[in-house]
Amino acid sequence: MIPIPSGVRVWIATGHTDMQRGMQGLALQVQECLKRDPHAADLYIFRGRRGRAQ
Repeated sequence: MIPIPSGVRVWIATGHTDMQRGMQGLALQVQECLKRDPHAADLYIFRGRRGRAQ
């Protein structure tokens, strides 16, 4: 379990995400698709195509 401080918003990206994009690619997706600042104090959750933990 990961503790989440109060006041932090959690954003869940729907659909499949190419996890090979790396951190910069995911940050760009947050900026372009969600119109949010990826460096703000929010939490973003992405799901790969297989949907399994590695």
